[in-house]
Amino acid sequence: MVKHIILWQLKDGLSQQEKEQVKAGIKHGLEGLQGKIPGLLQIHVHTDGLSTSNADVMLDSSFEDEDALKAYAVHPEHVKVADGQVRPYTSVRMCMDFEA
Repeated sequence: MVKHIILWQLKDGLSQQEKEQVKAGIKHGLEGLQGKIPGLLQIHVHTDGLSTSNADVMLDSSFEDEDALKAYAVHPEHVKVADGQVRPYTSVRMCMDFEA
């Protein structure tokens, strides 16, 4: 199994209300991929970090193997969410992929 963890910071200039809407959209969009992409075992988005956090959104996902992760990255359903709900609103992205 391969874990795919992403941390994002939202862009400066968003109001608190806009941030909440963006976070909800990211969560809804990414978690909505469950069952649509072969090899995607599990996907969770966390948006309510503690005050000690320096990231706004965390993606925690699991894949059958590295090939499934690579296929997810270019899958049209994932690209649609990434291009429409994630990339326009985030300024920093950190990723760690590993075998679990």
